[in-house]
Amino acid sequence: MFIGKKFLIVGAAGLLGRKLVKHLIEQNALVVAVDIDFEKLQSLYAQETAVEIEALNLNDEQQVISFFGDRSDLDGGVNCSYPRNSKYGAHFYDVDLASFNENISLHLGGSFLLMQQAAVYFERVKTPFSLVNIASIYGVVAPRFDIYDGLKMTMPVEYAAIKSALIHLSKYVVRYVGCSDFRCNVVSPGGLFDHQPESFLERYKQHSLSKGMLDVEDVLGSIAFLLSDQSKYVNGQNLVVDDGFSL
Repeated sequence: MFIGKKFLIVGAAGLLGRKLVKHLIEQNALVVAVDIDFEKLQSLYAQETAVEIEALNLNDEQQVISFFGDRSDLDGGVNCSYPRNSKYGAHFYDVDLASFNENISLHLGGSFLLMQQAAVYFERVKTPFSLVNIASIYGVVAPRFDIYDGLKMTMPVEYAAIKSALIHLSKYVVRYVGCSDFRCNVVSPGGLFDHQPESFLERYKQHSLSKGMLDVEDVLGSIAFLLSDQSKYVNGQNLVVDDGFSL
């Protein structure tokens, strides 16, 4: 499917990123796997001949500019990064302004920089480029707080602000660039299973059509579709994959 194509995966050491790298390799793609945790990249991909690895911090402007400035071989990219501070995950009334602003800057700011520099890259190389951002159903609909009753976990307010902004910022970027060869789309998954408490999983499933929380593998095909030429004129769109949770 992707013979001769090379894709940048940001956050390639994370839960979604590492599964996506494997999926793309299986589809005959070449991958540039980047993450702020270079040691973890080495442990994951040292034996993968189809994968280049490089440390990249989306909140280091000069590093991101240099990364794109040194390349001319990318066909697209996926932003799987999830930067956050140590206070992230607090309940709404416990979030202070400084922490809120820092998390917005870390996640949304880094995503802005990636989109901006991907667009600059496209303007320089003038070859088709498809960028996929990962948002969330909670960037589309309000949280279902009943799912979290009695649990220490919550749906962070920063998360809702960031993911909804990612969807609109993706539309902004493609309108600004104004060329169908530069595409920026979004995949908004439902909740991804990561060993959450059983009570949470049961409540979540009640709002879904059948499966409930998704496995990471359930969203990989949607991402691959948006990277591929099969979605050549799909641009600025948000593809929701949530087993009907947001209905």
